[in-house]
Amino acid sequence: MKRSGCRPLVIAFLLVFSVLTTNAFAQGKKSPFAPPTKIDPKLPNVLLIGDSISIGYMLDVRKQLDGKANVFRPSTNCGPTTRGVESIDEWIGDRKWDVIHWNHGLHDLKYMGPKGENLADPAKETSKPQVALEDYKANLKKLVERIKETGASVIWCETTPVPEGAKGRVVGDSKIYNDAAAEVMKQAGEIEINPLYDFAIKHAEMQRKANVHYTPEGSAKLAEQVAKTVQAALAKRNR
Repeated sequence: MKRSGCRPLVIAFLLVFSVLTTNAFAQGKKSPFAPPTKIDPKLPNVLLIGDSISIGYMLDVRKQLDGKANVFRPSTNCGPTTRGVESIDEWIGDRKWDVIHWNHGLHDLKYMGPKGENLADPAKETSKPQVALEDYKANLKKLVERIKETGASVIWCETTPVPEGAKGRVVGDSKIYNDAAAEVMKQAGEIEINPLYDFAIKHAEMQRKANVHYTPEGSAKLAEQVAKTVQAALAKRNR
């Protein structure tokens, strides 16, 4: 068997990535994947599950809930619902959760090519959503059942908008997937919904141009809504 010529490049990349990561931590930069520096056993535990949008607001949510809750997230981009179904037990772990705030959607609705090409042109007949709408609903049903088993207060977070020009996605699909998710949450019962879609629409200027992601200021603004929703759930839980 011939050795791949890519292997040295991969090793070199990993070495460079390791050095950059080490330097970043050495300079005091925080990672959204890292657990809280200090975990107060007297405070409630909050788990945020989501894709890169949640990664962007993670540290701001933790800052806003400082002294009110220990805030965690899985050490990965949680991606589509298919990944959620595969990984939810690992993400939940054995910690006692008081609130679980979760979302899947932007990865589900993105278009893929016939050979798995990422962010394919939605206009091509060979392109399909990574997770079709009915499969999305079926996956959400499995996930919400498992999450409710934890005894935590559960918050479903709406998927943020797809702006004009964003590659591999269709404007308006977030709303379609959110409506489908709302049906699932209504059927499941006792699920709060964080209306992050409408909130993001009101602050559309903070979303990057032709990109589903947000500026640092935009992520901080989303964090305000997330923290507010989590705090309300904690207050309701303590009544």
